[in-house]
Amino acid sequence: MLLPVIAITGLSAWTLVSGPIRAMGQSQIDLPLIVAAQDAALPDTKANPAEAATPTETAPPKVPEAAAPATVPAATAIEAPPVNGLKIASQSWRRGGLGSKALVTFTLRNNNDYAVKDIEIACAFARRDGSHLTDRTRIVPGTIEMKSRKTFARLHVGFVNVNANKAKCALVAANRI
Repeated sequence: MLLPVIAITGLSAWTLVSGPIRAMGQSQIDLPLIVAAQDAALPDTKANPAEAATPTETAPPKVPEAAAPATVPAATAIEAPPVNGLKIASQSWRRGGLGSKALVTFTLRNNNDYAVKDIEIACAFARRDGSHLTDRTRIVPGTIEMKSRKTFARLHVGFVNVNANKAKCALVAANRI
């Protein structure tokens, strides 16, 4: 009877003295050592600003002239994403499927010089007082030719809260064809 009492007392004392047990795979990070290593790697700008500005140890190796490219290509113009040329001309929504489905009708106008596909729209639904309820996203099927518009009637965007009275859709992304 005395042996279990001694064992429990010994284990309790060992647990209190040894401290918390670290989880397997976690290591203890020694913050002062990391800070000291970072400070040693940084140049001391207070002592001599001229030495800090011209580090000699980190100079890149010189490239032989034969290995250097003869001409440097001009910077290419960054093209605007296809979604920037798209616009929702008109939109409306209604309920379907016993009041739980949002069916959105909208007209997309493509002002790009190319056709677009895989157009992603995001619709936010709100109560009558304007408080936010639900967000739904959907990839619109089909393509829209350049400089044209297309109407999508009663596109199922997703299931919405029964208290939703307002909807506002916005374009998120599109792919160039």
